[in-house]
Amino acid sequence: MSAGKIVVYGGRGALGAAVVKHFKAKDFWVGTIDLVANDEADVNIIVSREANWSAQADKVISGLEAALGSEKVDAFINVAGGWAGGNAGSKEFLKNCELMWSQSVWSSTITAQAASRFLKEGGLVTLPGAQPAINGTPGMIGYGLAKAAVHQLTKSLGEDKSGLPKGTTAVAILPVTLDTPMNRKWMSSADFSTWTTLEFVAELFHKWTTGSDRPSSGSLVQLITKDDKTELVMA
Repeated sequence: MSAGKIVVYGGRGALGAAVVKHFKAKDFWVGTIDLVANDEADVNIIVSREANWSAQADKVISGLEAALGSEKVDAFINVAGGWAGGNAGSKEFLKNCELMWSQSVWSSTITAQAASRFLKEGGLVTLPGAQPAINGTPGMIGYGLAKAAVHQLTKSLGEDKSGLPKGTTAVAILPVTLDTPMNRKWMSSADFSTWTTLEFVAELFHKWTTGSDRPSSGSLVQLITKDDKTELVMA
């Protein structure tokens, strides 16, 4: 018997893989949704990069139906996304806006729809926000635009009549910078003591999934790290 069941959207990325590993070590059944499979997961639902928004949603819903049948999961954890810079004058401005929207907003709305059908009452939904998107992001407008939309979605899901099961907690995490191999590669001279570790985030998700120290539904939870210590600050 597993300790519980979760689904990780973006389960092959750096944070997603850390979350899958952490929950598997805690004896959870873990399903993932991503462009490629995570071999540590119990079930992988693969979506096509070329598929549009509704087609990706259909693939996710049908994959969950096949994997779960009438069973429900304890949490949907969406850590999908990416980063692209640029302002309104950038050559790739609209292309990057579209990319950021598809990575963060498509995955978050599909997560919400899946949770409405396959999440237990009293379950958890986490979405991928970003602390910089609380304010203007002139050097990365597409990124800020998409993350701000995720923040709004989180607040909406936290209200009554959102369509989620009774007692669901819907929250977004708002990191500043996560300590990933790719971030270390591209920002090698940064102060890593201000970066949030993937292990901290994975354990935070585990605590919330098991009902410990959950914030109120609709919360935007900033992850503020200083001197290698991370605090949770509500936005």
